[in-house]
Amino acid sequence: MKKVEARSVLLLDLDHSLAAPLFAAHDLPWEVLPLIKQFIISLGASLPADEYEHPAEDIWIHKDAHVYTSAYIAGPCIIGARTEVRHCAFIRGSALIGEDCVVGNSTELKNVILFDHVQVPHYNYVGDSILGYYAHMGAGSITSNVKSDKQLVKVHFEDGDMDTGLKKFGAVIGDHVEVGCGSVLNPGTVVGRDTNIYPLSSVRSAVSRGSIYKAASEIARKH
Repeated sequence: MKKVEARSVLLLDLDHSLAAPLFAAHDLPWEVLPLIKQFIISLGASLPADEYEHPAEDIWIHKDAHVYTSAYIAGPCIIGARTEVRHCAFIRGSALIGEDCVVGNSTELKNVILFDHVQVPHYNYVGDSILGYYAHMGAGSITSNVKSDKQLVKVHFEDGDMDTGLKKFGAVIGDHVEVGCGSVLNPGTVVGRDTNIYPLSSVRSAVSRGSIYKAASEIARKH
């Protein structure tokens, strides 16, 4: 992927998230990560009371969502219509979860935006990340959001690195991306739309849309 391909409008269908105004104001999707918390608080206060329950401070859950009693939810958080939050899910706050999503058993979310129809259904950790429309993470796949040397995160593109200025940045996953079971998306991973990541992959760079990723040295095009 080249730098120009990393723009929000090329990775994400903004018609499928309540965060569309936030992305529209920022060309690069990871620029919104430090703003998620305050955006949710402001947005939540404007949500219609006849559609959303407000069980605790800075938490809004659509009345058509299904949240199991064993799930833990910290604010600020918004959960959309028909979304299922399963047993022992751990939502640590600053999570904007769209409609028709699945947050599975033992899945942990922190400072994230999940577009509509996202599935993180089994043992996933998703932190400081953005998952696009119909993105799916296989069982045990995770985002690693802090570098081991604790330095600021860079995104590695074909045409050079880009500094993000962020210490915590997991991944941006475009629309209709499939992440295979047991994969690790290392800090600063950006995956273009309609891409498949093979199981047990370790991804450290920006991957072009429509790719099949097996390893850094083995990336094929779908079309």
